[in-house]
Amino acid sequence: MSLNNLATGLQDRFKQQGVLSDLDEAIELHRAALLLCPPGHSDRSISLNDLAISLQARFKQQGVLSDIDEAIELHRAALLLCPPGHSDRSISLNNLAISLQARFRQQGVLSDFDEAIELHRAALLLCPPGHSDRFMSLNNLAISLQVRFEQQGVLSDLDEAIELHRAALLLRPPGHSDRSMSLNNLAINLRDRFKQRGVLSDLDEAIELHRAALLLRPPGHSDRSVSLNNLAINLRDRFEQRGVLSDLDEAIELHRAALLLCPPGHSDRSMSLNNLALSLQDRFEQRGVLSELDEAFRLYLQLSHLSHAASRWDLSAAKSWVASAEKLKHCSTLVAYQTALNFLDQHVALLSSSPRHFDVVREATSSLATDAFSCGVRYGALTTAVQLVEQGRAVFWTQLARFRTPLNELSFSGDTGAALVEEFKRLSSQLRNAFDQSTEDQSQPIGQLTRQWDDVVSRIRTLPNFSLFLLPPLFSDLQKAAEDGPVIIVNASQYSCDALIILHAQDPVHVPLNIARTELSELSSDFQSLAEQFGSSDHQHMLVSILRKLWDDIVDPVVQALRESAVPRGSRIWWCPTAEFTPLPLHAAGPYEKKKDNLSHFYISSYTPTLTTLIRARQQASQDTSPQQFVAIGQAHPDRGKELRCVASELAVVAQHVKPVASFTSLADRNATVEGALDALSRNQWLHLACHGMSNQQQTFESSFAMRDGLLTIKDIVRSDWQNPQFAFLSACHTTVGDKKSPDESIHLAAAMQFSGFRSVIGSMWSVDDEVARQMASAFYLHLIDGSGRLDCTRAAVALHKAVKTLRRNKVPLEQQIVFVHIGV
Repeated sequence: MSLNNLATGLQDRFKQQGVLSDLDEAIELHRAALLLCPPGHSDRSISLNDLAISLQARFKQQGVLSDIDEAIELHRAALLLCPPGHSDRSISLNNLAISLQARFRQQGVLSDFDEAIELHRAALLLCPPGHSDRFMSLNNLAISLQVRFEQQGVLSDLDEAIELHRAALLLRPPGHSDRSMSLNNLAINLRDRFKQRGVLSDLDEAIELHRAALLLRPPGHSDRSVSLNNLAINLRDRFEQRGVLSDLDEAIELHRAALLLCPPGHSDRSMSLNNLALSLQDRFEQRGVLSELDEAFRLYLQLSHLSHAASRWDLSAAKSWVASAEKLKHCSTLVAYQTALNFLDQHVALLSSSPRHFDVVREATSSLATDAFSCGVRYGALTTAVQLVEQGRAVFWTQLARFRTPLNELSFSGDTGAALVEEFKRLSSQLRNAFDQSTEDQSQPIGQLTRQWDDVVSRIRTLPNFSLFLLPPLFSDLQKAAEDGPVIIVNASQYSCDALIILHAQDPVHVPLNIARTELSELSSDFQSLAEQFGSSDHQHMLVSILRKLWDDIVDPVVQALRESAVPRGSRIWWCPTAEFTPLPLHAAGPYEKKKDNLSHFYISSYTPTLTTLIRARQQASQDTSPQQFVAIGQAHPDRGKELRCVASELAVVAQHVKPVASFTSLADRNATVEGALDALSRNQWLHLACHGMSNQQQTFESSFAMRDGLLTIKDIVRSDWQNPQFAFLSACHTTVGDKKSPDESIHLAAAMQFSGFRSVIGSMWSVDDEVARQMASAFYLHLIDGSGRLDCTRAAVALHKAVKTLRRNKVPLEQQIVFVHIGV
């Protein structure tokens, strides 16, 4: 009790004076008090709660995720000690909900927020009128509804939140210590409603409420910077509506005062820098004083020196810098993109690699990488452009791939290195296994695992020669992707569309593309609509016109540049498309006229989602000389979907070609189950899979292959740990079709196989005819197998190239000739 009382006193003083050492001491005292309240002690729930609240307060100041994660676990433990009927249950429900909301604000994971709302509703039911905690419960539920409104835009949530805040304010009359908080909360909601409905009286009332709140938060008050900031934002809004410069002048002074209260290291500093910078830009537009614009960008430049791991607010501020710099064509534009992408990398690294976080990743990435690439090209910084686009695309796979990093060099760097390797492998394996598990299934919270993994990575970077371990690669590393042939990045941005040819021993070659983003979006959309109709009627004429346009506007200029760079005819090339280029069949482009050559007459095309993926596939070259294990899996009668008539004959054709050179196993019909397939993949390095493939646009990680007893999903593939896989022929529909809303993340079946270690993958861009798949398999394996008596996955692209020619001679419809593409080495 004595420890607890001293801690509470220190916390109260921190609230008044904001001295962090008081809060740190309070936390240590609460920890000591908790040790004196073991399980079964009558005060244990109070002690858990007190420590959690103090950790939460420190998280609010410093933004360190481990504090809020620990606070949540402590609040959960306290709630278990307050079952229904317990007098403290409503407080415990509230506290857990508030901590989940705090984490949501930092990471943006919706499941935290959904849980918080349910907890707040349950707490309010336990606080009827007259209850001493009713104010707190009204206030907390209102804040939750406001956040949901921000996420989903349902106005009834906002109206309900305003009514709850009005009711709460009545319970906090003048003189009450919580009145400033209540005034502030109601004001925030009124501004939100003004933004939706444009009723100026809502904004005027919000400003008066913020003024009243600020008077109750004098210098030294821990929430003064928040109040200064909120009043300033509202005044700036009113300036935009009415154009009264005195509102803007006052907003700038308030933002300056708020920034002084957020020194370097403060979790709100980036937001405060951004707010002041935006206000100064507004005044520059009114008065044209250049020094104000210079000051705005000096403020933004401070973001690049952030000392803590970046939160989504830091990322948001950096994106604001990018937008301002692009709009004003400022010389800091490229630095702004570099800062934003570094923040993105840190932000994603702090999230667990779970599909539940994919929406956060999608929102965070948006078009940042492709716009950064365009910026690099426009500034003539071609190698920087390559580094930036690589850093900001496929970030989900990049994060997962970090858990599979080969560590041979580190193992041989002494005892410390060997110990870190073991720790890294253990944590990486646990994180991979935790992929998409619910909280209840986990022996250890995923946030805790992620922090431990991050700590091991930091320690590895302190070793000699490992300072860049798992950091975004430099161009000198990325150039290795072009060892066996040029890689062409084809980039779409709102600012420009460009191709960049990466050559192994030369500088990148820029090819400007004569197509605007809007025109490309239309072309990409038209093609995807057309592809959905393939197989139902003849679309040859429309398809050819699209392939001609791809040739004229995109591929032919690249071919000319390749020839000028002395890339010999018949060479292999790799396409690395971004954004709206991703679903387009670049490999099949051509004039489609007599006596004129299409792309396939010049070069042999492969694809790669990123340069790093291709480099990784090359590094996994098999040194194994033992017998090669090949499995052909066919499912003609799946749990869902119509019968596939040619699967049995397709597997027979594969067996005929492969059996003489490899140890061959076939798995079909009732044996081709989800477990059966996963087990076969754990024992074979080569795979031919003939079945239904399904792309799931609602839940991308549920895209799947249809087996006898259910679906083999991307999630199943990601969780697997296969030994030295080499090649996969995915003879199924839609295996390279990813999430349309985030094409740069490449979340599709073929990419999942490649991520899981397969060096070379053949997949399909749309639906495949059953009989054509059989013909393709026959022609492909005929050309793959040479006289060496061994399978070589680096021959797959050439074998596919020759097989397509065979199908062309057999008069197969054009869309079926070009449906299969090669990905990887």
